[in-house]
Amino acid sequence: MNKLSAYNSFFTEIIDTINSARYQAFKSLNKFHIGQNFEIGRIIVENQEKNKWGQSIVDTLSKDINKQIDGIKGYSPQNLWRMRQFYLEYKNEPELLEMAMKIPWGQNMLIIQQLKDNTERKYYLQATDQLGWSRAVLLNQIKANAYQHQFTNIKTSNFNKALPVHLSEQANEALKSEYNLDFLGITKPILEKELENRLIENIRDLLLELGYGFSFIGNQYRLKLNQKEYFIDLLFYHRILKCLIAIELKTVEFEPEFAGKMNFYLELLDEQEKQADDNPSIGIILCPIKDNLEVEYALRTSNKPIGVSEYKLTHRLPEKYKGKVPTSKELKQILTKAIRNVGESNNLNDSKSNEI
Repeated sequence: MNKLSAYNSFFTEIIDTINSARYQAFKSLNKFHIGQNFEIGRIIVENQEKNKWGQSIVDTLSKDINKQIDGIKGYSPQNLWRMRQFYLEYKNEPELLEMAMKIPWGQNMLIIQQLKDNTERKYYLQATDQLGWSRAVLLNQIKANAYQHQFTNIKTSNFNKALPVHLSEQANEALKSEYNLDFLGITKPILEKELENRLIENIRDLLLELGYGFSFIGNQYRLKLNQKEYFIDLLFYHRILKCLIAIELKTVEFEPEFAGKMNFYLELLDEQEKQADDNPSIGIILCPIKDNLEVEYALRTSNKPIGVSEYKLTHRLPEKYKGKVPTSKELKQILTKAIRNVGESNNLNDSKSNEI
């Protein structure tokens, strides 16, 4: 090992140690903060009941706290009411409370305010902790019904086979079975290049939809083998998974050869771009329609971690059209049938032309 490589390894170890210590300090401080808010909520509830105090006591308490401790923040009447609600929601739910201790206060409030079912709350508490969701990402996941989709949508990937157990679990959590690209405002068929350009123009919304941890590296990312060049549509780095993620965009139904092409790209990425301490690169193929069985067979022989997901360009339907247009499932069946019949239709037209 030369001096430069030795120093780089030494420097990386120091930075990792610092970041690890900072993260542990944050987790410890956050747990103390959430525990304090729970305890304040308990004291408010018990004293209101004991002394028959009304709502105005919270306003009085807020003013007196801010007078007593100059410059303190986070004790507005609204936030004190939130602490009270936090206590009432979790006082008989020790498992949920323990999980709530692991995520920031803002995310906790979002879960309590947006969700009433404890099973759903448990799902989002775990996901926020494990995947590090910000408030914006968490809200986006709730609005997209991520909890319900885990039962209705089948994720198609070979992560369990191609990645170590601990990493495959995280990768499966990070991969969605379907991505909503409604923010692009696309209402008619477009070419793959235009789809890519629209996503780059709306990169902030794309990152929000992909989920926490994705950092954008570039589009049409160039790879070279011998004298030939290859280009990945979108390349990201995932800070939680610690790996490169290549995304290929398709505007047609999934075809088995897409998996072979992605496997080739991942081979090049791992050899040319992956750092020594990075995990294996992951590929995601986005297409409007996929047949799960076909995807399963296409990925069986791949030794690289690849996931295949569908995307929707729009999901909002005006009330006046509901019941008058096909559902997404019906539309998927119609599109699948149409795509597969295109060849037959073209052959028929050619035959008629020859007869004329």
